[in-house]
Amino acid sequence: MPMTLKPTNSSLFERRFAMILDYSTMETTHIPNFVGGDGTLHAQMRVDELGKILKGVLDPGSSIGYHTHETSSEIIYILSGTGKVLCDGAYEALGPGSCHYCPRGHEHSLINDSPEGGEDLTFFAVVPEQ
Repeated sequence: MPMTLKPTNSSLFERRFAMILDYSTMETTHIPNFVGGDGTLHAQMRVDELGKILKGVLDPGSSIGYHTHETSSEIIYILSGTGKVLCDGAYEALGPGSCHYCPRGHEHSLINDSPEGGEDLTFFAVVPEQ
């Protein structure tokens, strides 16, 4: 028998347990030098106590700085563009359909290495805090 969630307060249930995230209606946050990276991360995010889910865009030449996932892992799925990830000191090429996984305790950076005027690197990332 499938599990059914029955909220007692529907507005609280919808706010806390949204199952559909409509990125076309989310505000975009522009974060310069995210985690010490270059350029700007443009992100539409859902953040709560359980983690972070975001659609991000890195302009050509932009990056998310090299950082360690002390308490969480991260999954990054590339939607469009090309780039690379630096994970535990090794570079790996990324393109549409690539999925990068950074386990808890490991280090990584996401880089759009396209030349100026090149293509944006668009990705979807999940950082569970569980």
